[in-house]
Amino acid sequence: MQKKRQLLDDTTTSDVLELACEPIPLVRIAFLGLGKRGKESINHFMYIEGVEIKIICDLDEENLSFVRELMIKHGKKSAIEYNNKDDWQEICRRDDIDLIYVCTSRELHTIIAVNAMKNGKHVALEVPAANTLAECWELVNTAEKYRRHCIMLENCCYGFFEMSVLNMCQQGLMGEIFHVEGSYIHDLRNINFDKRTSYSQLWFMQGNPYPTHGLGPICQVLDIHRGDKLSWLTSVSSGQFTYPTLNNHVKKDKYSLGNINTTIIKTYKNKTIIIQHDISSPRPYNRRYLISGEKGFALKGDPLSIILSEESNKTVNELLTQYEHIFYKEKGELARKVGTHDGMDFIMDYRLIYCLRNGLPLDMDVYDAAEWSSIIELSERSVMNNSMPVNIPDFTRGQWNKLKKLHFW
Repeated sequence: MQKKRQLLDDTTTSDVLELACEPIPLVRIAFLGLGKRGKESINHFMYIEGVEIKIICDLDEENLSFVRELMIKHGKKSAIEYNNKDDWQEICRRDDIDLIYVCTSRELHTIIAVNAMKNGKHVALEVPAANTLAECWELVNTAEKYRRHCIMLENCCYGFFEMSVLNMCQQGLMGEIFHVEGSYIHDLRNINFDKRTSYSQLWFMQGNPYPTHGLGPICQVLDIHRGDKLSWLTSVSSGQFTYPTLNNHVKKDKYSLGNINTTIIKTYKNKTIIIQHDISSPRPYNRRYLISGEKGFALKGDPLSIILSEESNKTVNELLTQYEHIFYKEKGELARKVGTHDGMDFIMDYRLIYCLRNGLPLDMDVYDAAEWSSIIELSERSVMNNSMPVNIPDFTRGQWNKLKKLHFW
């Protein structure tokens, strides 16, 4: 029997670790936000069985028109369209929707998710799922109370290299993992302060405003809240510096501000994590997925590197072929053909629907969404307090060791 615990609002509930809900043979989806990520995701669903795009919602007629034509091209039934700012509230109340898929601006992610779950809907959120600790707890509390799935759409967890290395780790080929690293290093100087994008409001933070791409895949390797937990962090940012912008959409005439953040995390079992964020310098794109264990090492760099004591005579390509994850064996060819980011986004969407249709626990849960998103506020707290350590909440409220490893159903 699951241990009963007290919610912040004094209602009793139990955890939603490996939550299994009723199967949904035909998943009816409402898409909120049809920008770049929203349109890419809808394209994936043109190739996934057992789904119906029931509703599309966006303020921009061009975005609605693009999706409308895409669905006609694929012979899909027309979706109901919404185009007003607060239409999401009515959409969440509808009784003909199973999943709310949120690709809006990030400040709306949590408020929409909470409303959707209260109305009996499962919810999938673009990254980050939440912007503050209060929002993280709100997601957890609501998912537990209403027993609905709340998944953050962290596509980097489904990269071919990341999934192959995770497969090696889960088979014990790297032994005990001691240290991991992940980053979001992306030269976004062209759009950082473009008022037409959401970036213009984000990057003045002193901490890490976008940690989940680097953190998600390495937390899966470490079985976070499935046998270990994030304990505390310390964070440091470079002083905000000026650099010449590459466009005219800036807050200042010629220069804008930026900083580079590095956050170190310690787990309960004394594993170490380094997360870095840099979108202000000319450094080449890099998520620096690094895994270091007692019997193996992996680095997603140029070139790729995999060292396994038990497979020392094999090349990286041979190892990636031998330990290719089952998801890519099943859907890799289609994913690379129609999916974005070398197919990982398609694999993510495919797995979401597969689990919902079969009543299975999702690959990622609300605790992942909360843990990975919480670093936004926690890293800033540390930076603003002379990089002093900051404790990371246990969003499972003591159940982090109930499961012993990450399991894909």
